[in-house]
Amino acid sequence: MPRDTLTREQIVRTAIELLDDEGLEGLNMRALGKRLDSAATAVYWHVKNKDNLVLLAGDQVWGEIALPDPGVVGWRAAAASMAEELYAMFQRHPWLVQALASHLFYGEGKARHDDHVLGVYEAAGFDGGGADQAAAAVFTYVLGNALGASATASLTRRLGRDGGDSEAQFAATMDKAREIAERHPRLRERLDGPSIGYADGPDGAFSFGLQRLLDGLEAELEGRVRQGRRGGR
Repeated sequence: MPRDTLTREQIVRTAIELLDDEGLEGLNMRALGKRLDSAATAVYWHVKNKDNLVLLAGDQVWGEIALPDPGVVGWRAAAASMAEELYAMFQRHPWLVQALASHLFYGEGKARHDDHVLGVYEAAGFDGGGADQAAAAVFTYVLGNALGASATASLTRRLGRDGGDSEAQFAATMDKAREIAERHPRLRERLDGPSIGYADGPDGAFSFGLQRLLDGLEAELEGRVRQGRRGGR
């Protein structure tokens, strides 16, 4: 594809597909050019370098998150929905979790998300600094839960590139993990019991933890209201 027929939108969209398939380590201009049926040099007419492309791709996927109106659904439902959508977005694009450790993301997509989420916590009753703290606490919780899926995706790709049987190596690793876990009573109880918590817990644990975190934020707001009432007497 000649450079004058390429657009930045095409390049970013294709870069996201490549990142989803190959991760950060698989993104380079030659591979991207091949997917675009274009010379790698043509890509440079639209993006500066790989880091610039990662920033553009990251900002694009941030736009996938819906922005519910807290005035319609309530602040807590809006906060939970945005956290769940952020978590799902990180699972769809696990490379973004890796990229957050090495890139400072900015752009309209992320700004749109960040501005709205602050508005959600302001609608709840948090002041400016309190809204920042609440949003940061929830974001950090979501990011921490997404690390496992990101690491698994990266490891699977690495095992595939090394020519190994990734499924067999994962099975062998799980066998070793089970062997160690069986030496500890609480882990052994979960291994021997119904398949909840230990094997199937991550998704349920995320929802549980998110609701408890929002419980804490709600309790903080209620405490501030009670303190204000006592101060007004």
